[in-house]
Amino acid sequence: MSNPSTHTLEGKEILLCLTGGIACYKVADLASKLTQRGAGVTCAMTQAAREFLAPLTLEVLTNRPVHLGVFDRVETHRPEHIALSDRADLVLIAPATANCMAKLANGIADDVVSTLALSAQGSCEILLAPAMNTRMWDAPATQRNRATLLEDGVHLVGPAEGHLACGTSGVGRMAEVVEILAAAEALLSAS
Repeated sequence: MSNPSTHTLEGKEILLCLTGGIACYKVADLASKLTQRGAGVTCAMTQAAREFLAPLTLEVLTNRPVHLGVFDRVETHRPEHIALSDRADLVLIAPATANCMAKLANGIADDVVSTLALSAQGSCEILLAPAMNTRMWDAPATQRNRATLLEDGVHLVGPAEGHLACGTSGVGRMAEVVEILAAAEALLSAS
């Protein structure tokens, strides 16, 4: 018999989007845990994210195709990015790089992840798990983008403080998977 607490996301549709950062390796575990909790998980990856994690990994974990480009798949006559965002209860971007945050704060939709996020604004919750070097996180432009995103109703989990892949320590590390899961569950239970 399954534990009911493991199905906290039953029936929820999550667009799990990856941008290019070393923290992509943690997203395989996140995808697995989201599906174990009953969520339907569809992934999208930027070209940079594919430098860190193979799409096949996510396809196996979610049992769904991974979206790699805006024009990859078309559902009948509707662009897939619109169809995907219509079905989503949550868009979760992990890791969310400084570049991704800048695009979203300024309405730039030039890759599959930024296009999905822009098409989802207003129709579902958006949660970012930022991950970057401390200097990038502390940069005035990133902090302005963070403030804009929060004003636009986008939610953030992290970043955390700790050891970074560049060999330094500080704020910029992607939140741990359990923290991201808790934030996603809280947003989805409130909606």
